[in-house]
Amino acid sequence: MMMRLVFIGIILLLVELYAFQAFKTITKERWILIAYQVISLLIFVYLIYSFSQFDKRTGQNKQTLFTMGLLLITLLPKLLIAIILLGEDIFRMFATVINYFTQVDNIKEAIPERRKFVSQVAIMVALIPFSSLLYGMTKGKYNFKVIRQTIFFPDLPDSFDGTTITQISDVHSGSFDNPEKISYAIDLINEQQSDIVLFTGDIVNTHAEEMHPWIETFRKIKTPALGKYSVLGNHDYGEYVDWPSQKAKDENFKAIKDLHRQIDFRLLLNENVKIKKGSDEIALVGVENWGVKFKQAGDLNKASEGLVKEDFKILMSHDPSHWDAEVKQHDKHFHLTLSGHTHGLQFGIEIPGIIKWSPIEYVYKQWAGLYEEVGKYVYVNRGFGFHAYPGRVGIWPEITVIELKKGEKVA
Repeated sequence: MMMRLVFIGIILLLVELYAFQAFKTITKERWILIAYQVISLLIFVYLIYSFSQFDKRTGQNKQTLFTMGLLLITLLPKLLIAIILLGEDIFRMFATVINYFTQVDNIKEAIPERRKFVSQVAIMVALIPFSSLLYGMTKGKYNFKVIRQTIFFPDLPDSFDGTTITQISDVHSGSFDNPEKISYAIDLINEQQSDIVLFTGDIVNTHAEEMHPWIETFRKIKTPALGKYSVLGNHDYGEYVDWPSQKAKDENFKAIKDLHRQIDFRLLLNENVKIKKGSDEIALVGVENWGVKFKQAGDLNKASEGLVKEDFKILMSHDPSHWDAEVKQHDKHFHLTLSGHTHGLQFGIEIPGIIKWSPIEYVYKQWAGLYEEVGKYVYVNRGFGFHAYPGRVGIWPEITVIELKKGEKVA
């Protein structure tokens, strides 16, 4: 552990030295360089202090969110500068060797000077993640988008043709800091006037009390004709903090489950309900959290008791890794699975029809949007709230509206 900390410390020191070299190369103004050093030192001291104050009994709070944001917004730009200047140093090293053997006798005279242009380019490149992360922390985290998706099913009951679903996921209410923006998002949900509203887990970061300031706001989500239903996510189990006792953890879990009742959602705990419309019905199945690398409280067989393969089924399962691991090959045939969990890493690039990328795709095969295999679908919501990094860059908070249509998919 100590060796790891020493290694990290050396890397951070090198990154800081390179970043300072870039500023030193492009300006000789002493006050600018001193200001840079003072600001960097103050940020470093604050980060060390804040991390040292982290309490595993509390978990993530607004201070830890700010600390993580400050770390990213200062470290990533400097890291880019360091990489560019390291590339220049490798070039300078080779140039030095060549000059030493071909032109000059004095090595010191043979070392090319650091080029001002390269430092200018490095700082300009670093401004891209700096400005993006800053925007993500101030504006992006509440840049709610309504994403619409139509899905065709040949065996959809006739009465459900054209039925609309509004899905939200990953609320993480303990991270919120702007009541006006959250109220705006609730209004967006209501404006969709969907037939049913589904919430696929993570109502808090850890503690039930995080949701208390927001209960009245979320109760304003109108209950549509087919109801409001929800399931639990991995953060709803209180797994990521140290509890004074098992009793305290159990009481928190009980309180979290009761939050769903308080905002007028019916929480499905490894169970299913029949949704009726006209003369037809479909099955809504809700499992507790089940993830390949996370808590596996979900029981798909229990949740689907009483159902047969021919029943049209919509499954709510927080973690999309469940779909690959168990759902898509299950013999009861779950037509549509609704998930969340990944947040799209809250960072990436999305231009519809052109590019969709986030580093999270190297961890999750299904990480944002709609996926299909063997006639079964999973939709992964990008998340309503935010966690760890207090912002979003490129992957915006999502309110999903899915329309179910009877028939074959149009090519």
